[in-house]
Amino acid sequence: MVEPATAATFREADYLAANPDLDLAVREGRLASGRAHFDKHGLRQGRRQSRLPEGLEPMRAEKLARLAPLMRDDLPHRRLGAKYDYLSDDLRALSGAEDSPNVSQNAYDGHVQELIATNPDGLILDCGAGRRDRYYANVVNLEIADYDTTDVLGIGEVLPFRDASFDGVISIAVLEHVRDPFACAREIARVLKPGGKLICAVPFLQPLHGYPHHYYNMTGEGLRNLFSGHLAVDHQYVPASLLPIWSLTWIVQSWAAGLPPDVRKRFLSRRLSDFTADPLSLLQEPYVTQLSDQKNLELASGTYLFAHKE
Repeated sequence: MVEPATAATFREADYLAANPDLDLAVREGRLASGRAHFDKHGLRQGRRQSRLPEGLEPMRAEKLARLAPLMRDDLPHRRLGAKYDYLSDDLRALSGAEDSPNVSQNAYDGHVQELIATNPDGLILDCGAGRRDRYYANVVNLEIADYDTTDVLGIGEVLPFRDASFDGVISIAVLEHVRDPFACAREIARVLKPGGKLICAVPFLQPLHGYPHHYYNMTGEGLRNLFSGHLAVDHQYVPASLLPIWSLTWIVQSWAAGLPPDVRKRFLSRRLSDFTADPLSLLQEPYVTQLSDQKNLELASGTYLFAHKE
C-alpha cells in the first residue's frame, strides 16, 4: 500500500521502500538519504511512500501475546511498547550491529508466501526481516533495526526464543551480513520445531553491499555446509531472482557508475566479446585504471589481507 509523500507525513523508511531506485542510490552512496531527494525533487515529482495497513498495532499485540511464552528469560531485555528489545549492549557488540541509514527490504517470493499461507495458526520467524510492506499475523519480524514492522529486536547469533518455537524460519539475504553465520545457522535450527521448515537464501556472485556490513558470500555448497548436521536439506536451486544475469548486470552497472563520464561511455560501448580476452591484456585499459579504490573493493574478484601477530 502506498500514499503520497508530503512534508508533514514523510517517513524515510517508507519513502525508500516505495522507491527502490532511491533505496539503491542510498545503499551505493550516490544519494545521502531519501529525505535529501524528497526535499530537492520528490515532492515536485509526486513521489509516494509505503503505508502500513490499518490495525497493525492490535495485530502486533495479539501476535506478541502468543509469542510471550516462547521468549527467553535468561537474556536481558525490555519492552518498547508491545515490542521486545533483546538488543543489549553486549549482543550489539557481539554482532557488530550499528545504526545505519540504509533500509533493508526484500519482497517475499512465492515460496515464502506459501510457507506463511500453510501455517495460518502457527508462527513463522523472519530472521532479519528488514522493513516489511505487508504485516502478517503469523510472522515474527526479528531485526537489529527498529522499523515500524519490527516485532523483536535481537541478533541471529543469539536468538531470544526458546527451543522448538517456530513452525518455519525465513532467512533471505541475511547471513552474508552477520559476523558468525555458523552461529546463526545453529540458532535457526534450535528454534525450529521438529518438522519445521527453513527457507534460506544467501548471495554468491554479488558485489559488496552493507546493512551496514557485508561479511560473507557463499557457494551453494557453503550454504549447505552451514546447516549440515542440524537440518536435512530437502531441495536447493537457483530461482529467477538469483540467476547469473543479476550478477552480470549489477557488476556492469556499478562499474559504469564508478567511472568518469568519458571513460564510462567508452566502457559501455565495448562488445561483450572484448571481455573474453586474457584479463592481463586489459589491465591498462582506462575503465580498469580509473576505477576508484572504493569501487575496486565493491566489485573485487578477491582481496589480499596482510596481518601480524602482536
